[in-house]
Amino acid sequence: MTQKTIVIGSDHAGLELKNKIVVYLKELNYEVKDIGTHTKDSCDYPVIAKELSQLVANGSYPKGILICGTGLGMAITANKTKGIRAVTVSDTTSAKCSRSHNDSNVLCFGERIVGEYLAKDIVKIWLDTEFDGGRHSKRVNMIED
Repeated sequence: MTQKTIVIGSDHAGLELKNKIVVYLKELNYEVKDIGTHTKDSCDYPVIAKELSQLVANGSYPKGILICGTGLGMAITANKTKGIRAVTVSDTTSAKCSRSHNDSNVLCFGERIVGEYLAKDIVKIWLDTEFDGGRHSKRVNMIED
């Protein structure tokens, strides 16, 4: 996989925003793996979150994005997978700091919380921000331990 690959998933409550983010990621020249859901039929977000988290944790994809109604359940579920540092973000400052300080590898947000244009700003900042390392590396290692 190249640096410009990403995996994305949503439940039914995040489907419309996920579809818009998929288009946006492709505009940014990302190769996107969309693991679903693909319909408005009710589905269980933990299934999607677990599948995506395993793909990131095993190295198939460097980062992932999960979208549901609020982003909260997705993050809780994703963080159950060793090696995942999932964050729920609804502002650009948190998106930047979650990468630069916490080396987050799964971004979560909610369609009911974040509008399309803010979501695009969050995604772009999150993807473009590098981990600062240094003193933050010690803390990330403490999380992993």
